[in-house]
Amino acid sequence: MTPYKLPQFAETSFNCPICNAFAAQTWSQIYFKISGGITTIDSSYISRCSHCRDYSFWVDEKLIFPSLSTAPLANVDLPEEIKKDYEEAREILNKSPRGAAALLRLCVQKLCGKLGESGKDINKDIGSLVEKGLPIRVQQSLDIVRVIGNEAVHPGQIDLKDDIETATKLFQLINIIVDAMITQPKEIDKMFNSLPENKLDGIKNRDTPK
Repeated sequence: MTPYKLPQFAETSFNCPICNAFAAQTWSQIYFKISGGITTIDSSYISRCSHCRDYSFWVDEKLIFPSLSTAPLANVDLPEEIKKDYEEAREILNKSPRGAAALLRLCVQKLCGKLGESGKDINKDIGSLVEKGLPIRVQQSLDIVRVIGNEAVHPGQIDLKDDIETATKLFQLINIIVDAMITQPKEIDKMFNSLPENKLDGIKNRDTPK
């Protein structure tokens, strides 16, 4: 999965807030023409995406247009009922990163439920998933969510220390978990089931206890 890079002032490449593609960005200061010359507007800049060729506007080093979320898009395999919370978190990220982080912890709680756990205690859910053979990288991703979320804060609750950087990591981790636990197994099943029938029968007979 391609890493997501949050749009940041003066960076030469990041995920475009308009087309979401990771692309090179060119920067120019905003100016206007008046009789007798050109005047720059202090602390006002535009960045242009090399992929979609569209412009974003920045004032005092902050993105002011577009008002679209700078959060990563949801993995297409994220279950729909969880995706609603994820998309709401994307919509409010810039205005309320603490609210977004609270919704994302709720997403992780629901995701554990989708993976066959209680969805009530992320620490117990992680332990149970490990016993069932949870890949170490996914275990680490879940533990990161638990730790950076402050273990004293329950899913759906606000942590006053949450900021945009913390919330963005939670978006990324949810997509990593979905990719490992849902997308990859689905793709492997699809490829396996596309094998010739006689080959599938041979594998079945090989694996059947004698």
